[in-house]
Amino acid sequence: MATVEILYFARLREALGVEREQLMLPAGVGTAGQLRAYLASRGGTWQTEFDPKRPVRIAVNQDLAHAGDPLADGDEVALFPPVTGG
Repeated sequence: MATVEILYFARLREALGVEREQLMLPAGVGTAGQLRAYLASRGGTWQTEFDPKRPVRIAVNQDLAHAGDPLADGDEVALFPPVTGG
């Protein structure tokens, strides 16, 4: 089983009340999109924040990732809302 380090930023960190966590990926969770769905399955605020209709960006090892991108043991996964600048 793979273990990843998840970092939460901005709105997610505030809403969820957690900055980071180590997570052993459950069976069936092997991609960035599956991780997002798993986090939503925790219910409550997790479900709200990771609802597919809410924009959330995912970076794996500091590279922007897509839903189908695989996760591997030791990966650092950052989750954050889209950011706009002026």
